[in-house]
Amino acid sequence: QVQLVESGGGLVQPGGSLRLSCATSGFTLDYYAIGWFRQAPGKEREGVSCISRVDGRTDENTYYADSVKGRFNMFGDNAKNTVYLHMNNLTPEDTAVYYCAAQPSIGSSCPREYGYWGQGTQVTVSS
Repeated sequence: QVQLVESGGGLVQPGGSLRLSCATSGFTLDYYAIGWFRQAPGKEREGVSCISRVDGRTDENTYYADSVKGRFNMFGDNAKNTVYLHMNNLTPEDTAVYYCAAQPSIGSSCPREYGYWGQGTQVTVSS
């Protein structure tokens, strides 16, 4: 049974940092793409970052939305079956529920659709 469980959200001041975790089970992380998404109140869900294949070649396989590029860092720990999203220099515009999602890898690109989703974790950036 595929499961994804996010954790690490919370309240942080502007300019602060948070590290989100996505603990996975029920599948082999090496052969899957993992994506981070977020949804703010009243807005559509948007993609934040993804790893097209969690096989350790993070630099080659990781992509970021322009809005977070240079501030967010996504990486996986296959031994722990966990994928992380380290978020730096947070702004109020980053406030949202953050979700991780999984889909069998299609190679060097990230999937358009994901079949497995976590329950989400709230990130609030406010002074």
